[in-house]
Order: sequence, then structure tokens, then C-alpha cells
Amino acid sequence: MSTSLPASVPTPSSSDAEARLLRKERRAWYMYDWAQSVFNTTVITVFLGPYLTALASGAAGPDGKISVFGWMITPASLYPYATSLSVLIQLVLLPVLGAVVDTSGRKRELLGVTAYLGAFATMGLYFAADDRYLLGAALFVVANVAFGASIVVANSFLPDIASEEERDTVSSRGWAMGYLGGALLLTLNLALFLSHESFGLEEGHAVRICMMSAGVWWAIFTIIPVARLRNRRAGSLEVPAQRIAVGRSFAQLWHTITSLRAYPRTLLFLVAYIMFNDGIQTVIAFSATFADQALKLDQSVQIGTILMVQFVAFGGALLLGAIARRVGTKKTILGSLVVWTAVVAVAPLLQEGAAVQFFALGFFIAIVLGGTQALSRSLFSLLIPKGKEAEYFGLYEISDKGSAFLGALVLGVVLDTTGGDYRLAILSLIVFFALGFVLLLAVNLPQAIRAVGNRVPEKL
Repeated sequence: MSTSLPASVPTPSSSDAEARLLRKERRAWYMYDWAQSVFNTTVITVFLGPYLTALASGAAGPDGKISVFGWMITPASLYPYATSLSVLIQLVLLPVLGAVVDTSGRKRELLGVTAYLGAFATMGLYFAADDRYLLGAALFVVANVAFGASIVVANSFLPDIASEEERDTVSSRGWAMGYLGGALLLTLNLALFLSHESFGLEEGHAVRICMMSAGVWWAIFTIIPVARLRNRRAGSLEVPAQRIAVGRSFAQLWHTITSLRAYPRTLLFLVAYIMFNDGIQTVIAFSATFADQALKLDQSVQIGTILMVQFVAFGGALLLGAIARRVGTKKTILGSLVVWTAVVAVAPLLQEGAAVQFFALGFFIAIVLGGTQALSRSLFSLLIPKGKEAEYFGLYEISDKGSAFLGALVLGVVLDTTGGDYRLAILSLIVFFALGFVLLLAVNLPQAIRAVGNRVPEKL
């Protein structure tokens, strides 16, 4: 007897099965934004800057300086310098990692390795107490480097799971999920921090628990993307690993940069992105410290504002994604940079103790925050030659979330030379948004996309 189904009974096609599998992959990819965003939100944006500064201040000598292996610096500059150091390491590491990811065919496994290194280093911040400011700075450097490395690997999946027309939407949804996840954990941390006395905890102990919780969250939810994302290219780890072992990091970085000469418009976009994203990341990373040092706002106001930003940014990422589908991605990003410039110009004018003013400024940041980054990520994915996604995203990530090299360096220098004037330091960041706007305006996107062999979406 035949076991075949009658012709009138539809059978699932392989394309239908593949479509369902692709949807599952996209949901898993969104979950990595959900997993890692808490490091950016809880650790970088809210707790670590003020906590590490206070820790260093408590260990300062009679001259108000602390020693970093014999180098005497002001406590306020420790966190900016630690951020800059982590980015210098990424400057060498990330392009090499990108080449390894592209040639090894082990994206999924490398995502797990980098994510869990960052998650465990973040958990270790719990032990940064008393006079152990150097331990806190060192763990932050390790966590931030691993954080950036994991984002390189995660971003390289975007061309695999979304067509040119779909990337703005998929990227925006990922960012939105990240902000939602960050907001949920921050809500729990806010409850713990504000009620620390009722739990029998000192304020510093509560902060360390909050930072450790970010590492735990990151580790748990990384299980989903590591389990469900697929490797799509065959390869071997032997040759890439050998290259790293013989110290060819700088050679790989130079090779990646020089390869961009064949794609000058991609290079111009990358420079524009580095400029305005350095400004964005510096504002994010040091907003809590600015509120603490310049505005004298207590940490409950800071956390409440950042919490609002996370929830509003969830909608803002989706809103700017929808606007981009109507008016084009480039115009939407340029418009968001105008808002960022206004924010940086207004911030130094805020009055000391003015919580409402700080809250209002945070609202405007939230509207453009997620959308600027999500649309930049999807746009850059269109400017990468096929097969070099992770390598090029390695360069891209050098100035991505929490990795503001130039901005952090400028901030640190201004703080050091002005005796800790955060108002002047924040104002100095306006140059990054202005330069980024001008450079992005000069990029001919259709020509850039065609040059790397990709299809030009209908709206740019």
C-alpha cells in the first residue's frame, strides 16, 4: 500500500522549514542583545563609574592622587583611563578576532567563549571592595574587551539571518530587546539599591551585588543564542589560531585597514561612525558620573533616569526603524545626530541638584539612542564584502558600545587638566557629533553598497 499523501494534501516544503528555522534564529539572535545589554546598562552606564571613582578616592593619598603601578593620577580619571586602555586592547584584538571568526567557521562557539569570559569577569567585580580599585579597573578592562569581542561575533550573524531589505528591522528589534532586558534587570537592581538598608547591606555592598547580577544575567541568557544560532561556513581554527600565537595582531589590523582602500566609501562611513559613536558611547558611559560629580544628584535619581531611558529607548529603537523605512536610513541617522548635538550643548547648562532637568535630557537621549546605533549597524552590514563580515565588524566594534576610545581619552585629559570639571569635559564631546554628521553626509551609499557587491535597498 502506498504511503504517499494525496496530491490535495499540502506538504511542508523545505523553504517553509527553512523560513521557520530562520525565524527561530532571529529570535535567538535578539536574545543576545537581551543578554549582554545589562553589562552596558547596569555596569557601564550606572554603577561602575561612580563606584570605582569613590573606591579610588577613598584610597587617595594626602595629595589627592592614587598610584597606578607608580603612575600618579586623580581618582576621577581612573575610570576614563581604564576605558581607554580596554579600547586600545580591542584596537589590536578585534580585527584579528574577526578574521578568525570568518575563516574558522566557528561563529557560534566563539560567541560562547567571548560572552562567558565577559560574564565571569563582570561577576568578579563583586570582589572589588575596600582599597582594591586596581582589581576593579582590571576586571572592567577584561570584561569590556570580552564584551566588545562578543559583539563582533554577534553582529557578524546579521547578514546571515536578514536580507538587505530586512536588516534595519531585524537590527532595530535586536536593539529594542536589549533595552528591554537592560531595563528589567535595572529595575530589580534599583529596588535592591534603594532598599539596601532593609536587606542589611551597606551601599557599596549593594552596588557590588548589582554589578555581579549583570554577569549572572549575561551568562544565563547567552545559552539561547549559543544553542540556536547556526554556523554557515566550513573552516578550521588551526591557521587563524597559529596567526594569533605568533603575534600577528598588528599585521592583521593593518591588512584589514589597507583592504578598505578598495572600498573608500565604506572607509568614509566607518570614520564617520567612529566619530559620532565615540561621542554617544562617552555620553552613555559617563552620564552617571556627570550627574554625581557635576550635578550632585544622588544615585537613586541617576538610576531612575537611566531606567526611564531604557524603557523609552525600547520604543525609540522601533520608532526610528519605522522612520527609516519611510524616509531612509541615512536621513534618519543624520536627524538623530542633530538631537545628540543639542543634548551635549545643553548638558553643561543644567543646574546643580536639578533632577527634573536631568530627567528631561535623558528622555531626549532615549528617543534617539537605540535607533542611531541599530540603524548604523544595519547600514554598515550593507557596506561589507561578503565573507568578511566579522573582520570588518571588528573594526566597527572598536568604537561601539562602551568602547569610546577618543571620547574617553578626551574626557580624561580635560578632567585631569581642569581639576575634574565635568561640565567642560561633556561640552568637549560636541566635536564628535559635528564631525560625524559632516562625514556621513558625504558618503554616497548606493555607490558604496554596489562596490562591495550587495544589493541596494529601496530606502536609504
